[in-house]
Amino acid sequence: MEAPDINFSDFLSQLNFKQIFIAIIAFAMIMVLAKFVRKLSDKIEEELPGYRLLSLQISTILTFAIYIFGTIGIIFGILKPPEKLLIGLGGSAAVAIGFALKDIAGSIVAGVTLLFDRPFQVGDRVQFGDTYGEIANIGLRAVRLVTLDDNLVTIPNNKFMSDVVASGNAGALDMMICCDFHLDINANLDLAQKIIKEVIYTSRFAFLKKPVSIVVKESHLSHTIALVLTAKAYVIDVRFEKAFQTDIITRVTAAFNKHKIKRPATFLTGSQNVAENTNKPLV
Repeated sequence: MEAPDINFSDFLSQLNFKQIFIAIIAFAMIMVLAKFVRKLSDKIEEELPGYRLLSLQISTILTFAIYIFGTIGIIFGILKPPEKLLIGLGGSAAVAIGFALKDIAGSIVAGVTLLFDRPFQVGDRVQFGDTYGEIANIGLRAVRLVTLDDNLVTIPNNKFMSDVVASGNAGALDMMICCDFHLDINANLDLAQKIIKEVIYTSRFAFLKKPVSIVVKESHLSHTIALVLTAKAYVIDVRFEKAFQTDIITRVTAAFNKHKIKRPATFLTGSQNVAENTNKPLV
């Protein structure tokens, strides 16, 4: 077969000022439209907080579509390169991408995969390695994650293809929150559980359409056997995760002190007791 006659310089020379000007204007309109979609999503989030995650997810898909189809429209609708040139450039681009831009190309392909496979979504609270936070944006090249310390972390899309990522709410507005409370082995267990449940049920951050449970287990703490009560409840919105934890722990601790619920003996107290029983001084 005869190789296609490709001359990129001839194609550029055939472009007139009008085509170039219209292409630049069209690309600027694509960027403005994508920015408008993001601002509209922010407005919906403020006015309708119950649809916050849905708004973020739809705006992400729309932004992807605007950039991809807009670029295709500029190339084929305005610039109109010849078919032979497209075939040749496609092969050359594939080679170039495979060697020089393999990481970027891999991230773009991974970004499209993330968009359709959906291991997590915009607005999810995820744990990726040592980084925990909320997915703020899924772009063509990278995912932007905002930590609870308000740091913006950028992670290339292809990292999510091979590493483990855990989503706390998986697209839902609510999320399970766990709080641990350590009690003395002889503490009033029934009263402690009643206090914890009452605090959760009266918290303004609790999502009470889902169950509240308390798991009890024994644990070794500072050479002492202690009871560990794990309260499991759902927060009404993932944005209030830390506020919900703080509310529960603060009020439960105050109630425990008021009702004299015993806490585990400290390491120092346990060592002193051992020393007194054996008549040996502490070192």
